[in-house]
Amino acid sequence: MRVAVLSFSGNVGKSTVARHLLSPRMNDATVIPVETINSDGSEGDEALKAKQFGELQETYAIMPNAVIDVGASNVEEFMVRMCQYKGSHRDFDFFVIPTVPKNKQLRDTISTVDALAEIGVPPQKIRLLFNMVEADDEPEQVFAGLFAYQSAMKKCVINRQAILHVNELYSRLTGAEQNINAIVTDPTDWMERITQTEDANEKIQFMRCLSRQRLAEGVLDELDAAFKALLS
Repeated sequence: MRVAVLSFSGNVGKSTVARHLLSPRMNDATVIPVETINSDGSEGDEALKAKQFGELQETYAIMPNAVIDVGASNVEEFMVRMCQYKGSHRDFDFFVIPTVPKNKQLRDTISTVDALAEIGVPPQKIRLLFNMVEADDEPEQVFAGLFAYQSAMKKCVINRQAILHVNELYSRLTGAEQNINAIVTDPTDWMERITQTEDANEKIQFMRCLSRQRLAEGVLDELDAAFKALLS
């Protein structure tokens, strides 16, 4: 399976979705970043640029499963290249668009759906994921505009169960090498390490690891349910 994660908006959690939601549930699919602007505004060197679309195709062609994480600064170029390589959008099983309950991001979500539809991506391949939703918010209320848009235009698939709520864990994952599944299954007995060391700094470090593992266990079921609702 090949899935592209993209949005004209930044700050919607694309990389988190690619790495922690999709990849572990696609047989640990390789995540291929397409990004030229880092979060600090500097030019990225390691990630594949959208203008290298031919190379990108060669990269995912040899992979049984792949998640293409398209940065906001590259989405427009990515769309252009898919048009130039006519029919290349058929290489992807799904296009996942994470969206959050903020006005600009909601507008950009619709623009992203429209752009994909314009190049020929069928509605059943365009999937919306509600992200960063407060626990007491109802999707039909905070994303009312998207539900109305989908009902009128029918260019994408919306499932209210494809949702991830706000959780402290995601901010703790910044810079972490492990995905959430790996954190949950880590056999390290952090409590034992806490009790065995006399070093206060080590106790704090181990407690942070234990706390992160507890949070990860708490969101795992939600991730499983979101994945099932998103790509079923």
